Amino acid sequence: MSLPLYLLAVAVFAMGTSEFMLAGLLPDIASDFDVTVGTAGVLTSAFAIGMVVGAPLVAAFSRNWPRRSSLLAFILAFAAAHAAGAITTSFPVLFATRVVAALANAGFLAVALTTAATLVPPDKKGRALAVLLSGTTVATIAGVPGGSVLGTMLGWRATFWAVAALCLPAALGVLKGIPAGRMKAEATGWPALRAELALLTRPRLILVMLLGALVNAATFASFTFLAPVVTDTAGLGELWISVVLVLFGAGSFVGVTVAGRLSDQRPGLVIAIGGPLLLVGWPALAVLADRPAALCTLVFVQGALSFALGSTLITRVLYEAAKAPTMAGSYATAALNVGAATGPLVAATALSTEAGGLGPLWASGLLVGVALLIAFPLRTRVAAGRSAEVFQ
Repeated sequence: MSLPLYLLAVAVFAMGTSEFMLAGLLPDIASDFDVTVGTAGVLTSAFAIGMVVGAPLVAAFSRNWPRRSSLLAFILAFAAAHAAGAITTSFPVLFATRVVAALANAGFLAVALTTAATLVPPDKKGRALAVLLSGTTVATIAGVPGGSVLGTMLGWRATFWAVAALCLPAALGVLKGIPAGRMKAEATGWPALRAELALLTRPRLILVMLLGALVNAATFASFTFLAPVVTDTAGLGELWISVVLVLFGAGSFVGVTVAGRLSDQRPGLVIAIGGPLLLVGWPALAVLADRPAALCTLVFVQGALSFALGSTLITRVLYEAAKAPTMAGSYATAALNVGAATGPLVAATALSTEAGGLGPLWASGLLVGVALLIAFPLRTRVAAGRSAEVFQ
């Protein structure tokens, strides 16, 4: 794998820290703005909605820009949004800064995914995606728990400032690692935008995007509301929130690393094994959440399974959209973030049920169950035709 790919992962680390960090900051943000934890959780959905809408729009708008200029502009806009969020005293303004940051993140990730696919051989897209997503998983291991500790010690605003500061070395990495000129494919011309958008009518592409969105919705439904589970259900102190987030991040790193080696040639193996285990794991976590040892173990396992299955499905999006060289990354980004937007909303609704704080964990199991119910009969149907390659 080339050095520029790892430099892009540094930027993904900074942005991933922001996307996931609210899991450990929601109680403090809710208290500061005098809103409920469920209302504060909408900030996660705001970010994800901005990603969903922004990915195709920003990718289409910037498709003729040089890659390095696009990536640098998105990083700087992302940093500015966090600086604004750190100083505001208005919850609606904070909400707006999350949307702006999401638009910048969406543009960056859409371009970065497309760029990554051009930096490796055509049959190594899964490994390239794994390198990029390793930036996100490292964020869950180090950035998010570190932000949680920083938020506990200095307040949630300090974490926003820290994310803004993280963008500076990421911007330097883009300047140093991505060539300034246009790539060969760019110089000779991309396919027409209409032709790239037409791929969204392909059933196989829609299928893998839907499955990826459902699995990611399950991930975000529980991850967003892990902090109350740690402190209220398991009865652990606030600093244990960071420990549990580290375990989830370590599991996600293992999952995406293993899947990166399998998703190019054996995606069916990951889906067939990871799907049922993930389905069982969320209810098991809900039942055993009051036992700290079981909680920590299952959080690690669910992190691994969630990212292994999710990254494999998103890799299939890149393969199915290979004829959309400037928009494929935005389709993958949109699929990821439809899930990230939906999951917290479903989880927030589950909080008001009899399950209470464990509702998000049960909701995650339900979302994975829906994904498997869709995948199983369709897998049988497509296996009889040319589209079987998606699940092989």
